[in-house]
Amino acid sequence: MATGIQRGVSPGHVPSAARSAVSVRSLSRRFGARDVLQELDLDIAPGEFVALLGASGCGKSTLLRILADLDREFTGDVEVPFRRAVAFQAPRLLPWKKVWRNVVLGLPGGDRKRAVDALEEVGIGHRAEQWPKVLSGGEAQRASLARALVREPDLLLLDEPFAALDALTRIKAQELVGELWQRHGCAVLLVTHDVEEAVLLSDRVLVMKDGIIAHDEVIDLPRPRDVADPAFARIRGQLLDWLGVRHGAERTI
Repeated sequence: MATGIQRGVSPGHVPSAARSAVSVRSLSRRFGARDVLQELDLDIAPGEFVALLGASGCGKSTLLRILADLDREFTGDVEVPFRRAVAFQAPRLLPWKKVWRNVVLGLPGGDRKRAVDALEEVGIGHRAEQWPKVLSGGEAQRASLARALVREPDLLLLDEPFAALDALTRIKAQELVGELWQRHGCAVLLVTHDVEEAVLLSDRVLVMKDGIIAHDEVIDLPRPRDVADPAFARIRGQLLDWLGVRHGAERTI
């Protein structure tokens, strides 16, 4: 797995690519007088699914944008794979390009078969020739996932990709992401406000506070996971405690 060096990485201070898909050391990011990230450390193993929780404004999306190479105004050491892809809350499809062209946007050659194969994998191959405006919210998000997966990433970055979906569509999208992750074997970092979603999908759940990773919870539950499982409820409760939310409160923060 080739790695991309974003800033100031010393190979002697980070794990090798064989042991780590993501290695972050002493990462700091300031906006004006406000420190959003403060000497943050993070490792994600190849093929590992990690979810990142935290209150709004704690720096979750800032971290993801740095890993995606969309923000370079930071200090510290960051090592990520060259092959990485991002899916955001908004699908960000270009309305003047058909769905299949959106999937291979920016790829050399614009291979239609490659796009259709990716769309088939996420269940909307029949929508390849449609314009984005006719897609449902769930279909548009599937097209966004296809656009990410067609790049065959070693690291998939998901920034609240299900937040705008209705409850039923969200459940289906969560199941799809879990299946795609197991099929492709890439490392995943999912930024979410949904504690239940994090426990359902992840190998580890991180809680972010004050610009650092304040808690790291290994989710050692068999898959597929059952929200009614007492062990699931216990982990969910522990994470809500870390987030400062009562156990009887809403599932999102």
